[in-house]
Amino acid sequence: MLQVDDLIKHYPTAQGPLQVLDGVSLQLAPGESLALMGESGSGKSTLLHLIAGLDRPDSGCIAVNGQRLDGLNESALARWRRSGIGLVFQQFNLIGSLKVADNLAFQARLAGRHDRAWQAQLAQRLGLNGLLDRYPEQLSGGQQQRLAIGRALAARPALLLADEPTGNLDEASSDDVMQLLMELLADSPTSLLMVTHSPRIAARLARRVVLHNGRLDDAAAH
Repeated sequence: MLQVDDLIKHYPTAQGPLQVLDGVSLQLAPGESLALMGESGSGKSTLLHLIAGLDRPDSGCIAVNGQRLDGLNESALARWRRSGIGLVFQQFNLIGSLKVADNLAFQARLAGRHDRAWQAQLAQRLGLNGLLDRYPEQLSGGQQQRLAIGRALAARPALLLADEPTGNLDEASSDDVMQLLMELLADSPTSLLMVTHSPRIAARLARRVVLHNGRLDDAAAH
């Protein structure tokens, strides 16, 4: 479902090019979950952003469901992001001017796949039913993250990309959010690639790989 081959990425610095990714390759099967770990600065978020089409590699290939990203221009990439993937970030990135119900539906409407029955099921399973008329600022951190996950899953994406999605939550809220996420994914063909620094969170996913100095550490793969 996800095929990443020999990605290389540099960023310019005052001291010259800084190599962030050095020949990274990985695969993810339909419905599979993978934790991407590594120390700060190892290239985890860079890799996630490249797979999301938010940045471009210097060389290498990324394909999602057979769609190669390197051949897409910016407008085609934007259309692909709306329909092909779901994104969940540590910062939630909810739309403050929209109520919970409209935030939940936002991605699915952009993708042209709004399904009222599926949205109602998500709201119920995420514990948001009694909060649909509130605004994001009226929710707790855990509720906001559950809403962000629901928004990403409402469009039934083939691939969910999550960058430290529980990093702003306390341990209890983090465990609650992860439990709900894994239950929802178990009932869908959506694949999950999650950046996390937490071995406890990573242990919930099917596989783990570690980025070190811009390369995947095969010895640390599980």
